[in-house]
Amino acid sequence: MKFEEIEALMRRNENLSEQYILPENFIVVRLDGKGFTKLTKEKLSLEKPFDQKFSQAMIDTAKYLFNIGFKVIYGYTQSDEISLLIHKDDNTFNRKVRKINSVLAGEASAFFSLRFQEICVFDCRTIAIPNLEMLLDYFCWRQEDSHRNSLSAHCYWTLRKNGFTAKQTTERIEKMHQSDKNELLFQYGINYNNLPLWQKRGIGILNLKVEKKGSNPMTKEPVVYLRNEVFVENELATREGYRIFLKEVFNKF
Repeated sequence: MKFEEIEALMRRNENLSEQYILPENFIVVRLDGKGFTKLTKEKLSLEKPFDQKFSQAMIDTAKYLFNIGFKVIYGYTQSDEISLLIHKDDNTFNRKVRKINSVLAGEASAFFSLRFQEICVFDCRTIAIPNLEMLLDYFCWRQEDSHRNSLSAHCYWTLRKNGFTAKQTTERIEKMHQSDKNELLFQYGINYNNLPLWQKRGIGILNLKVEKKGSNPMTKEPVVYLRNEVFVENELATREGYRIFLKEVFNKF
Protein backbone atom coordinates (compact mmCIF):
# COMPACT_ATOMS: atom_id res chain seq x y z
CA MET A 1 0.00 0.00 0.00
CA LYS A 2 1.31 3.43 -0.95
CA PHE A 3 2.12 6.00 1.71
CA GLU A 4 -0.70 8.31 0.57
CA GLU A 5 -3.22 5.46 0.83
CA ILE A 6 -1.99 4.50 4.31
CA GLU A 7 -2.16 8.13 5.44
CA ALA A 8 -5.70 8.54 4.10
CA LEU A 9 -6.80 5.38 5.93
CA MET A 10 -5.18 6.43 9.22
CA ARG A 11 -6.70 9.91 8.97
CA ARG A 12 -10.15 8.40 8.43
CA ASN A 13 -9.71 6.19 11.48
CA GLU A 14 -8.66 9.18 13.57
CA ASN A 15 -11.56 11.32 12.39
CA LEU A 16 -14.15 8.64 13.16
CA SER A 17 -13.39 9.01 16.87
CA GLU A 18 -13.35 12.83 16.92
CA GLN A 19 -15.90 14.74 18.97
CA TYR A 20 -16.59 18.45 18.61
CA ILE A 21 -18.37 21.05 20.69
CA LEU A 22 -21.15 22.35 18.45
CA PRO A 23 -21.29 26.06 17.53
CA GLU A 24 -23.14 28.42 19.89
CA ASN A 25 -22.44 26.17 22.87
CA PHE A 26 -20.39 27.41 25.78
CA ILE A 27 -17.40 25.23 26.59
CA VAL A 28 -16.76 24.30 30.21
CA VAL A 29 -13.70 22.27 31.12
CA ARG A 30 -13.05 20.73 34.51
CA LEU A 31 -9.58 19.66 35.53
CA ASP A 32 -9.08 17.34 38.50
CA GLY A 33 -5.87 16.35 40.22
CA LYS A 34 -5.03 12.69 39.60
CA GLY A 35 -3.92 10.92 42.76
CA PHE A 36 -3.67 14.21 44.66
CA THR A 37 -4.78 12.60 47.95
CA LYS A 38 -1.66 10.43 47.95
CA LEU A 39 0.46 13.30 46.62
CA THR A 40 -0.54 15.71 49.38
CA LYS A 41 -0.22 13.11 52.15
CA GLU A 42 3.12 11.54 51.19
CA LYS A 43 5.14 14.00 49.13
CA LEU A 44 4.01 17.52 49.93
CA SER A 45 4.25 19.01 53.40
CA LEU A 46 0.81 20.61 53.66
CA GLU A 47 -1.46 21.78 56.45
CA LYS A 48 -4.68 19.85 56.98
CA PRO A 49 -7.46 20.18 55.95
CA PHE A 50 -6.59 23.27 53.87
CA ASP A 51 -3.21 24.64 52.93
CA GLN A 52 -2.72 28.22 51.74
CA LYS A 53 0.31 27.31 49.62
CA PHE A 54 -1.59 24.56 47.81
CA SER A 55 -4.60 26.82 47.25
CA GLN A 56 -2.39 29.55 45.81
CA ALA A 57 -0.81 27.04 43.43
CA MET A 58 -4.31 26.08 42.21
CA ILE A 59 -5.18 29.76 41.71
CA ASP A 60 -1.94 30.41 39.83
CA THR A 61 -2.52 27.36 37.63
CA ALA A 62 -6.02 28.57 36.77
CA LYS A 63 -4.70 32.07 35.99
CA TYR A 64 -2.00 30.55 33.78
CA LEU A 65 -4.67 28.69 31.77
CA PHE A 66 -6.32 32.02 30.99
CA ASN A 67 -3.32 32.87 28.82
CA ILE A 68 -2.56 29.83 26.67
CA GLY A 69 -4.75 30.63 23.69
CA PHE A 70 -8.36 30.02 24.75
CA LYS A 71 -10.86 32.82 25.33
CA VAL A 72 -11.52 32.07 28.99
CA ILE A 73 -14.28 34.12 30.63
CA TYR A 74 -14.35 32.73 34.17
CA GLY A 75 -12.52 30.24 36.33
CA TYR A 76 -13.42 28.54 39.59
CA THR A 77 -11.21 26.43 41.81
CA GLN A 78 -11.86 24.42 44.95
CA SER A 79 -9.84 21.65 46.51
CA ASP A 80 -7.88 19.99 43.65
CA GLU A 81 -10.19 20.97 40.78
CA ILE A 82 -10.41 23.86 38.33
CA SER A 83 -13.39 24.72 36.14
CA LEU A 84 -12.98 27.10 33.21
CA LEU A 85 -15.68 28.73 31.10
CA ILE A 86 -14.58 29.27 27.49
CA HIS A 87 -16.50 31.72 25.30
CA LYS A 88 -19.03 30.13 22.97
CA ASP A 89 -17.37 31.84 19.97
CA ASP A 90 -13.94 30.38 20.72
CA ASN A 91 -12.82 28.20 17.82
CA THR A 92 -9.46 27.03 19.12
CA PHE A 93 -8.52 23.63 17.64
CA ASN A 94 -11.85 23.77 15.75
CA ARG A 95 -13.49 22.90 19.10
CA LYS A 96 -12.13 19.35 19.06
CA VAL A 97 -12.74 17.76 22.46
CA ARG A 98 -9.61 15.61 22.24
CA LYS A 99 -7.36 18.61 21.65
CA ILE A 100 -9.02 20.77 24.31
CA ASN A 101 -8.67 18.03 26.92
CA SER A 102 -5.11 17.05 26.11
CA VAL A 103 -3.71 20.59 25.83
CA LEU A 104 -5.35 21.92 29.00
CA ALA A 105 -4.46 18.82 31.03
CA GLY A 106 -0.88 18.96 29.78
CA GLU A 107 -0.44 22.68 30.44
CA ALA A 108 -1.96 22.47 33.93
CA SER A 109 0.10 19.40 34.86
CA ALA A 110 3.36 20.98 33.71
CA PHE A 111 2.73 24.30 35.47
CA PHE A 112 1.66 22.72 38.75
CA SER A 113 4.56 20.22 38.71
CA LEU A 114 7.07 23.04 38.36
CA ARG A 115 5.52 24.81 41.34
CA PHE A 116 6.11 21.87 43.71
CA GLN A 117 9.01 20.16 41.90
CA GLU A 118 7.01 16.93 41.92
CA ILE A 119 5.19 15.09 39.12
CA CYS A 120 1.59 16.30 39.43
CA VAL A 121 -1.03 15.21 36.91
CA PHE A 122 -4.45 16.64 36.03
CA ASP A 123 -7.13 14.96 33.96
CA CYS A 124 -9.58 17.06 31.97
CA ARG A 125 -13.15 16.73 30.70
CA THR A 126 -14.94 19.05 28.30
CA ILE A 127 -18.64 19.81 28.63
CA ALA A 128 -20.95 21.53 26.14
CA ILE A 129 -23.44 23.90 27.79
CA PRO A 130 -26.12 25.40 25.52
CA ASN A 131 -27.53 28.29 27.58
CA LEU A 132 -26.95 30.73 30.42
CA GLU A 133 -29.21 29.05 32.97
CA MET A 134 -27.43 25.72 32.66
CA LEU A 135 -24.14 27.57 32.94
CA LEU A 136 -25.25 29.11 36.23
CA ASP A 137 -26.46 25.71 37.41
CA TYR A 138 -23.05 24.19 36.68
CA PHE A 139 -21.00 26.67 38.72
CA CYS A 140 -23.52 26.72 41.59
CA TRP A 141 -23.29 22.91 41.64
CA ARG A 142 -19.51 23.04 41.91
CA GLN A 143 -19.73 25.56 44.73
CA GLU A 144 -22.21 23.39 46.64
CA ASP A 145 -19.79 20.48 46.17
CA SER A 146 -17.06 22.72 47.62
CA HIS A 147 -19.17 23.43 50.70
CA ARG A 148 -19.96 19.76 51.33
CA ASN A 149 -16.36 18.65 50.83
CA SER A 150 -15.06 21.44 53.05
CA LEU A 151 -17.38 20.57 55.93
CA SER A 152 -16.48 16.88 55.71
CA ALA A 153 -12.75 17.66 55.49
CA HIS A 154 -12.83 19.82 58.60
CA CYS A 155 -14.71 17.11 60.49
CA TYR A 156 -12.32 14.40 59.30
CA TRP A 157 -9.13 16.19 60.28
CA THR A 158 -10.56 17.47 63.54
CA LEU A 159 -11.23 13.89 64.62
CA ARG A 160 -7.88 12.63 63.33
CA LYS A 161 -6.06 15.34 65.29
CA ASN A 162 -7.96 14.23 68.38
CA GLY A 163 -6.84 10.61 68.36
CA PHE A 164 -9.32 8.87 66.05
CA THR A 165 -8.01 6.45 63.44
CA ALA A 166 -8.78 6.91 59.75
CA LYS A 167 -11.26 4.01 59.87
CA GLN A 168 -13.00 5.30 62.99
CA THR A 169 -13.23 8.80 61.55
CA THR A 170 -14.66 7.68 58.22
CA GLU A 171 -17.25 5.46 59.86
CA ARG A 172 -18.34 8.25 62.19
CA ILE A 173 -18.87 11.01 59.65
CA GLU A 174 -19.86 9.23 56.43
CA LYS A 175 -23.57 9.06 57.35
CA MET A 176 -23.82 12.31 59.31
CA HIS A 177 -26.11 15.13 58.17
CA GLN A 178 -24.63 18.59 57.63
CA SER A 179 -26.20 19.90 60.84
CA ASP A 180 -24.57 17.06 62.78
CA LYS A 181 -21.19 17.83 61.24
CA ASN A 182 -21.51 21.48 62.27
CA GLU A 183 -22.36 20.33 65.79
CA LEU A 184 -19.36 17.99 65.85
CA LEU A 185 -17.00 20.85 64.97
CA PHE A 186 -18.65 23.07 67.58
CA GLN A 187 -17.95 20.43 70.24
CA TYR A 188 -14.25 20.81 69.44
CA GLY A 189 -14.40 24.61 69.59
CA ILE A 190 -14.72 25.25 65.85
CA ASN A 191 -17.48 27.46 64.47
CA TYR A 192 -17.70 26.48 60.81
CA ASN A 193 -19.38 29.79 59.93
CA ASN A 194 -16.26 31.67 61.03
CA LEU A 195 -13.82 29.75 58.84
CA PRO A 196 -12.29 31.53 55.79
CA LEU A 197 -14.76 31.80 52.91
CA TRP A 198 -12.30 30.45 50.34
CA GLN A 199 -12.19 27.14 52.21
CA LYS A 200 -15.99 26.81 52.12
CA ARG A 201 -17.03 28.44 48.84
CA GLY A 202 -14.02 28.10 46.56
CA ILE A 203 -12.32 30.89 44.62
CA GLY A 204 -13.38 32.72 41.48
CA ILE A 205 -11.05 34.01 38.76
CA LEU A 206 -12.38 36.74 36.48
CA ASN A 207 -11.16 38.06 33.16
CA LEU A 208 -12.23 41.72 33.10
CA LYS A 209 -11.63 44.67 30.79
CA VAL A 210 -9.92 47.49 32.69
CA GLU A 211 -9.36 51.09 31.60
CA LYS A 212 -5.71 52.05 31.43
CA LYS A 213 -4.09 55.43 30.83
CA GLY A 214 -1.18 55.85 28.49
CA SER A 215 0.19 58.10 25.81
CA ASN A 216 0.26 57.99 22.04
CA PRO A 217 3.88 57.14 21.09
CA MET A 218 3.69 59.40 18.03
CA THR A 219 1.87 62.47 19.37
CA LYS A 220 2.61 61.99 23.11
CA GLU A 221 -1.04 62.84 23.79
CA PRO A 222 -2.75 61.00 26.70
CA VAL A 223 -5.01 58.11 25.69
CA VAL A 224 -7.33 55.72 27.51
CA TYR A 225 -7.44 52.10 26.37
CA LEU A 226 -8.97 48.81 27.53
CA ARG A 227 -6.90 45.82 28.59
CA ASN A 228 -7.93 42.40 29.89
CA GLU A 229 -6.74 41.59 33.39
CA VAL A 230 -7.27 38.53 35.56
CA PHE A 231 -8.66 39.11 39.06
CA VAL A 232 -9.08 36.71 41.97
CA GLU A 233 -12.21 36.72 44.16
CA ASN A 234 -11.61 35.01 47.50
CA GLU A 235 -14.93 35.97 49.08
CA LEU A 236 -17.63 34.64 46.80
CA ALA A 237 -21.30 34.95 47.59
CA THR A 238 -23.27 31.73 47.95
CA ARG A 239 -26.45 30.25 46.47
CA GLU A 240 -28.65 32.98 44.90
CA GLY A 241 -26.05 35.65 45.59
CA TYR A 242 -23.45 33.63 43.69
CA ARG A 243 -25.89 33.11 40.85
CA ILE A 244 -26.46 36.86 40.53
CA PHE A 245 -22.70 37.47 40.64
CA LEU A 246 -22.09 34.94 37.86
CA LYS A 247 -24.84 36.36 35.68
CA GLU A 248 -23.29 39.83 35.90
CA VAL A 249 -19.89 38.43 34.93
CA PHE A 250 -21.19 36.32 32.03
CA ASN A 251 -23.42 39.07 30.61
CA LYS A 252 -20.34 41.23 30.00
CA PHE A 253 -19.37 38.81 27.27
